[in-house]
Amino acid sequence: MPVMSGPQKKLTSAELLLLPDDGKRHELIDGVHYVTPSPRIPHQVLVGRIFVAIANFLAVHQHLGRVFLSPVDVVMSEHDLVVPDLLFVTRDQQSILTDANVQGVPALVVEVLSPSTRRRDEGIKRKLFDQKGVREYWVVDPKAMRVSICRRAEDGSFPIVTTLEASIDDQLSSPLLPAFSLSMRELFAEI
Repeated sequence: MPVMSGPQKKLTSAELLLLPDDGKRHELIDGVHYVTPSPRIPHQVLVGRIFVAIANFLAVHQHLGRVFLSPVDVVMSEHDLVVPDLLFVTRDQQSILTDANVQGVPALVVEVLSPSTRRRDEGIKRKLFDQKGVREYWVVDPKAMRVSICRRAEDGSFPIVTTLEASIDDQLSSPLLPAFSLSMRELFAEI
């Protein structure tokens, strides 16, 4: 639910970072403040499985970059601060990492849909990630048991390039993580 700080005043990421920690996820998209309650257990199971799979892969392929699990603030601009479920920063992007947060645009962002965030994740967040230059965006849908992947094309567009299904045991992979693969059946098992 958006919370405006005043009529027509855009909140800044610096102002948002001054808010006290209340255990909720606070994000800023084009100066509009969004508050999201803590995620449910199935959501966290999916995020955890993806994180473990990528982290285990990176243990052997450390040269590729680093993976981070929420909550980590990603400051994309003065008026855009998001807290993705998971993000991957490639080796050539290490300068965007600070002790406090990420100051820039990660290569890969992953969001697991929930009833309270579905429209935002598929709409304004996807648009934000496109505008800011995210290379790849995975949208994980627990209800449909599928993962949609948006990937930056050579012409700069950010289309959905594939939708992977658990029902046919598609394999989740990415050019950002060469040789990485995660079974959709394993990802969605017992969710």
